[in-house]
This record gives sequence, structure tokens and C-alpha cells, in this order.
Amino acid sequence: MTEKFETHEHDVLIIGAGGAGLRAAVEALNQGASVGVVCKSLLGKAHTVMAEGGIAAAMGNVDAADDWKTHFRDTMRGGKLLNNWRMAQLHAQEAPNAVRELEQWGALFDRTDSGEIMQRAFGGHTFKRLCHVGDRTGLEIIRTLQDRGVQLGIDVYMECTVTRLLLDGGRIAGAFAYWREQGRFVVFKAKSIVIATGGVGKAWKVTSNSWEYTGDGMALAYEAGAELMDLEFVQFHPTGMVWPPGVQGILVTEAVRGEGGILRNKLGERFMEKYDPKKLELSTRDVVARSIYTEVREGRGTEHGGAYLDISHKPAEYVKRKLPGMYHQFKELADVDITKGPMEVGPTFHYTIGGIRVEAETGAATVPGLFAAGEAAAGMHGANRLGGNSLSDLLVFGRRAGLAAAAHAKKTSAPAIDSKQVEDAEREMLAPFEHRGGPNPYEIHRELQDTLQSLVGIFRNEEDLKRALAEIQRLKERAANVSVEGSRLFNPGWHLARDLKSMLTIAEAVTRCALERKESRGAHSRIDFPEYDPVWAKKNNIIIRDGAGMALRQRPVPEMPEELKQVLAEDK
Repeated sequence: MTEKFETHEHDVLIIGAGGAGLRAAVEALNQGASVGVVCKSLLGKAHTVMAEGGIAAAMGNVDAADDWKTHFRDTMRGGKLLNNWRMAQLHAQEAPNAVRELEQWGALFDRTDSGEIMQRAFGGHTFKRLCHVGDRTGLEIIRTLQDRGVQLGIDVYMECTVTRLLLDGGRIAGAFAYWREQGRFVVFKAKSIVIATGGVGKAWKVTSNSWEYTGDGMALAYEAGAELMDLEFVQFHPTGMVWPPGVQGILVTEAVRGEGGILRNKLGERFMEKYDPKKLELSTRDVVARSIYTEVREGRGTEHGGAYLDISHKPAEYVKRKLPGMYHQFKELADVDITKGPMEVGPTFHYTIGGIRVEAETGAATVPGLFAAGEAAAGMHGANRLGGNSLSDLLVFGRRAGLAAAAHAKKTSAPAIDSKQVEDAEREMLAPFEHRGGPNPYEIHRELQDTLQSLVGIFRNEEDLKRALAEIQRLKERAANVSVEGSRLFNPGWHLARDLKSMLTIAEAVTRCALERKESRGAHSRIDFPEYDPVWAKKNNIIIRDGAGMALRQRPVPEMPEELKQVLAEDK
């Protein structure tokens, strides 16, 4: 059966070409594996470039007192202790080395007077810890990793979307995909697959995420039988652009606050003094996002329903040097000069904290041969991610997933591709062309975004979540008969019909988890359960496929060893 399709074979197939995917590719290539990287859009367009403010690593270049233990403690406290402690520990210990490695591969960082990598303050971090390149850090990371991958001989399949993972007796055998341009199908054979596809922001209406972010990797893993975890925790970044409408949701980096930006409401009050008098604007993201939301809800918001973020009290040259991207972004998109006046900002869906459940050391999912890293994986950030931790997360766990995937491929015999699975995958992709007069994918997508924005947002309650769940079920039924016109060439409606399936799957998982967790913790805020519940401090929500339906169960949070409990109890 596979003879009729274009076929490529690799030891390790990596889905996603952001920081995590590229770092995994580099590591697997270093182990001598044959590596293919599939990406939905063009190489270099990954979401990692949106991470502007910096990469968190306890280098101690600016604050000599910083060390991995403080970084570990900040991460665990920021995540409200729901984190996989081993991931948080490995991350804090290995992040400085990951940054030095990037530097050896040619990454350019801002420097201190003595020539060390410069570090800035960020929300939730005790010390100045974020290594940065102005406000374009993610871009530099992608550039460096791409160069490295190209040098090592990486095979990249651009504008190619994976629609199904293929299994051989419960283990990974490959993937079924299509070229977005011609709509031709393609089969990949692989012993190991690393999922590094990021999050699911495009299911919400206001998001900093671009069109690729439709939860594909999480949905692929779920369909293949892997466990998902902690999906109730989605991060709303406190500061996205709110005006003009065409740029709503575009990220305004936390570096603006790290460099001294102040948040005020329409009355000119510095409102963070009320919500976190100690950390103010550099409180954790969940707190700042809820604070802005509350100010707007109580009638103290700006003209377009946000808050003012002002850095114009700093010298203009300083702002242009430290925040060049933000200066140009506001000048070009909103006609605002941030050296002279405030920006208007509001919360925007930014990061999917939960994802595929993986082992800390290897990034292995619960399906043999399947690995995940970066935003698509769960565990590292617990109930809330600290700014800057995502970039070091990509590098630390991208490396570990690439290493483990190559090792698994070495000791595994070549799997067989099951032609029935390939036929099913082809049939599923062609179905929308056969549904005459069915619903339009754009309409369903718009309804899904409206539903999640209004019912599964920053503040939640039981009634809204139940309504959202009913609405998602209704949309799933409609999406099953979605109809597209035209041919398979350049057909965005067809692409969206496919993406809808992933978005609806993950939206349902997020909503089920949010309904189940009857407390407020980190990025999950229930109006009807505003307090922490000690019972929920010990449990992670797990989503698994159960026949045609979705099942939810709990797993205990792994017990932390005594020496780390002591680290957590210390204070610097």
C-alpha cells in the first residue's frame, strides 16, 4: 500500500522545527542517527522567535548569588509545586550549560561591561537571570540551532503537516502526512518520533500564537494512545497588544516590565501595588494577567479594554537599545512611540502549560518510541510557567529527547507499516471533499474561539465550563461533516478542516481538566473555588483516549526527595 505514496525513512522523525525540535535534531544527529524534521510552515518561522525577553539560566553573571537551587525553587514555587520536581531540577542544573553551548555555536548575547552574558530581571525570578539579545532572544536561538542543524546534515520537510502517527503493535512505526502546497500524501517510516509542535493557542480568539498553533502534536499523541497531563493550566500572558484590532493579541514582551515598565489603569493608578505589593509588575504571569483583567472588569480599564504599560520615563536611547523590537512593533503597528507615551496592553493566550506526559530524563511518552519536548510536553512548569523558562526548557529537554530517541532507534528493529492505518488516514483526509453542503470550517473555528475565549478564559466557573463542554461536543459533531470545495492545491479551508480536529480534541481536554480541578492554583482560577485545596496539591489530571471517548483520571504528583524539600524550604 505504501508504494503508492512518496515515502521517506529515518531513524528519528521530529515533528516541529522550533527550539525543542531543532535541539532534538542536533542531538540525534550527534549520535549518528538519520534525522528528518517535518514542519508545518517554513523553517525559521517557529514560535520560538516570539520568545523575546530572554532565556532563564542561573549563570550568576549579574547577581553572583544566583545558583541552580534558587532557580529550582523559583520554578517550583511559580508552578505551585505541581511541577514534576525532577524536570525542574534537571532544568535548573542544565540550563547554564545549554546557554554556553548556544554561545559556542555562534549565538550572540548582550554583554556586561566585563564581557559576560548580560542577564535581566523577570517576573517570579529571585535574581537577574534572563540571558538576552535585546528583545529578540528567540530569533537568535532559532538562527543558531538552524545553522547547527544544516551544518550537521539535517533533512527538513517544510510545509508538510502530519495527520496521524502509525503504530506497529503499540509501538511507533512512522507518520502519515501531506504536502500543504500540492495536497499530496507522504509516509514517513521511523523507529522514534519526537513531538515538538508547541501549543494550542489558535483555539482561543485573542492569542499571541500564530496560525500553526492548533495542538496537532498533543492530539496526534492522544490518538496514538499517549497520556496528556495538566491541560487545565493555560497561560494568559498579561501583556498583548489590544489595539488596533488587526494586531490584537500580539505579544508585548515581559522584558518591558523587566527593564522598568510600569502598569497603570485609566485613573493613572499603579494598580499592581494592590495585587502584589512586593513584586509589583514583576509578579508571576498568572497574577499580573488576573490583575489587569480585574481592573478592566471593574471599570478601570483603558479605552480599548486593557491597561497602560509605560516605559517612557526611561531615556529614549535606553529604550531603543534594550527593546528595539517593541519600539518598532508599536511604531509600525499602532503608531505609538513607546519612548514618549504608554502602550495599551491586555491578557492574551500565550502558552499551553500542560501537554503530553513524559519521563523527566528522556522525554519518553507512554507509547514506546514516542518522545516529546518543549511546549508540547507537560510536567516542567506545574501550574504556572515563569517567563524565560520556556527557552531553557526547549534546550534542556530538546537535547534529552533527541538523545533518548536516537538511543531507542539504535536498539530497535525496523517496524512494519500497516497499510490499513495508511488507508484510514488517507480516507479521513479526503472526506471533507465528499461532504457536499456540510458546515464551513471557518464558521466552526470562529465559534470554537468565541466559546473558549468567553467560557474557558482567565476566570472560570462550573456553569461556564459545562456550557463550554456541551458547545465543544456540538462543534465536534458539526466538524465531522465539514465540507470543503476546490482541489487539494493551496486549499486553506482543507488545512483548517484538519486542524479543527486537533483543536477540538485539546479544547475538550482543557475544559474537562478545568471542570475537574475544583480549586484555584497558578494559571487555573475558579471563581466558585477561589482558594487552594490541599487535596489538589497532590494530583495531576490525566487525559487518555478510551475507545471513541475521552477519559479523565488522576495520578499522584511524584514525591520529592528530602534533600530537594530542604532546598525548597530555604530562602535567599
